[in-house]
Amino acid sequence: MTIESVDNRSLKVTAQNGYFRTVTVRERHTIAALTILIALLSGCSKPREGAEAEAPTPVQVDTVTRGPIDLIVTADAVLYPVNQANVTSKISAPVRRVLVNRGDHVKAGQLLAELENRDLAAAAEESKSQLDQAQSAYQTVTGATVPEDRTKAEADVLADRQALDAAKKLYDNRVDLQKQGALAQKLVDDARVAMVQAQSQLNTAQRHLESVQQVTGAEQRKAAQAQVDAARAHYNSAAVQVVYAEVRSPINGIVADRSIYPGETAAAGAPIVSIVDISQVVARANIPVKEAAAVRVGKQATITGPEGVLAGKVTVVSPAVDPSTTTVQVWVQAENPEEKLKPGETVRVSIRADLIQETLLVPASALLNSDEGGEKVMVVGKDSLAHERKVTVGIREGNRVQILGGVNEGDKVITSGGLGLDDKAEVTIKSEEDEDDDDDDDDKK
Repeated sequence: MTIESVDNRSLKVTAQNGYFRTVTVRERHTIAALTILIALLSGCSKPREGAEAEAPTPVQVDTVTRGPIDLIVTADAVLYPVNQANVTSKISAPVRRVLVNRGDHVKAGQLLAELENRDLAAAAEESKSQLDQAQSAYQTVTGATVPEDRTKAEADVLADRQALDAAKKLYDNRVDLQKQGALAQKLVDDARVAMVQAQSQLNTAQRHLESVQQVTGAEQRKAAQAQVDAARAHYNSAAVQVVYAEVRSPINGIVADRSIYPGETAAAGAPIVSIVDISQVVARANIPVKEAAAVRVGKQATITGPEGVLAGKVTVVSPAVDPSTTTVQVWVQAENPEEKLKPGETVRVSIRADLIQETLLVPASALLNSDEGGEKVMVVGKDSLAHERKVTVGIREGNRVQILGGVNEGDKVITSGGLGLDDKAEVTIKSEEDEDDDDDDDDKK
């Protein structure tokens, strides 16, 4: 369609088919308005000349490095004191006084409580007297009885030997006289009988002396010594009962509980005071078998609790696996200065189990969740484009992560600005100094 001016008040409109007609002033105004509107709409649909393309996304990057990383095994644990004792009474007796209260610090050997012991002290005195009596009897036996018996037996042997010598001389003299015909045979026979009797009496005296020396005296001493030993054992038992009336602490620590008060009767074997030593604490953690395989006794570790962090080491690795949880119990022991951590608290243990050398490392901030599952990083290439790389993650230590595959040493991975970035998106590397400058400009505004 074409429009031609006929005069000031009308227009000549020619259609494409050759048909034309003259329009009025009102129709002329309507056509003009439509023409302006079409022009405006056409201008909006066309891009402005000189318009800039979309700007690259600013990102921060870090380099994939190769180096060592520690294998850190972490687990939740429960704190226990390094030592504890439930102090019990070994005798049944009324309580005279208790010298400590809950929360008191005590030393090993310190007196905690006293029990009534007057009857025990009297029994100990009686036993002491019996011991003194047995010792006196032993001194009598060893100092008088046995020596006297030996002396008497030796004197009997000496007298019988002299009698034998005399009888033998008499017999010899009578034999000589009988040979000379000056003495009857009967007298020789009588002398011979006397000599034999003297010999028999000497033999008897010698056997008695040997018995006194080897058997009788030794047995008398043993019997007397046995009486002394029995009396001493009875006295020691009574004296120990007196000592048991004083209840003392076996360890250094803090009184955690006291279950008895003066006037009550302490039963034998019943706890009186509970003491815990928390100068050191032990964190007991149940660690999965796979992770516990690298844990060894002596490895450095830390215990993190509400009150702070303690440095310690592994003291126990259970040789058996708990079948109900398929875990291995590991103990981490640490000094507890100022007794900040308390037994029973839940803490976190971190064990430096192993050191892996020469492995690929990236900052933890470079890891992103992949849409297909797993994790990925965005690598900036020489073309200034961000390339998506799926990675296999290994050990994590603080802000460092071991990468087992997906990147190469020297690659530039995006650590800031990569979230939501499309694959092959155009980026520009921005240093941390530039970021700080932008922050300063924002503060000034």
